[in-house]
Amino acid sequence: MKIAALFSGGKDSTYALYWALKQGFDVKYLVSMHSESDESYMYHVPNIHLTELQARAIGIPLVRGFTSGEKEKEVEDLKRILENLDIDGVVAGALASRYQRDRIERICRELGIEAFSPLWHIDPEEYLKKLVGEGFDVVIVGVSAYGLDEKWLGRRIDERTIADLKRLHEKYGIHIGGEGGEFETFVRDAPFFKSRIVFDEIEKHFDPYSYSGILRVKKAHLEAKG
Repeated sequence: MKIAALFSGGKDSTYALYWALKQGFDVKYLVSMHSESDESYMYHVPNIHLTELQARAIGIPLVRGFTSGEKEKEVEDLKRILENLDIDGVVAGALASRYQRDRIERICRELGIEAFSPLWHIDPEEYLKKLVGEGFDVVIVGVSAYGLDEKWLGRRIDERTIADLKRLHEKYGIHIGGEGGEFETFVRDAPFFKSRIVFDEIEKHFDPYSYSGILRVKKAHLEAKG
């Protein structure tokens, strides 16, 4: 089956791609949507420009789409990209957002292709442990929730991070997997990457009044895996 993977460079889309490859699907394209709006309902925004570097590390062609980020219209912008691809299905990394999942499934129905959401309603704590255990190098590049301060920007997801997220979930109700927009991630390496990504220059911005911030990667490069 020829499929396209909706790819933001974050943990969920990357793990969904990993799942598709393990299923033996022929992943023809990574599809990355670049939104002009930081408040996009559908798409991951932080460091989306680095998906091109990740695509090179993975070895799958990247198709980039652009959208103003206007609610609902951004869904049609994705559809226009997908309808021009020779594919039988789409894989997405939705964990719990019915808004995203429903719209992706609708697009796929209209195009006559299949939709796959392998992470749907997965236990978030077990999922993060799986990422760590299988060798994913995931860093937090965006925060937007009380309890997540500037120190979280650039933090790698490991067993200690998971334990801290679990405590914040119990105290403030933060989704452990960040599906409520509490945090955004970037994958620097994964078992199927041919090269790893190294950050050369970063810039942190954090607003203590809104408890939101972003780690912008201004420069990065690929490094061979020994």
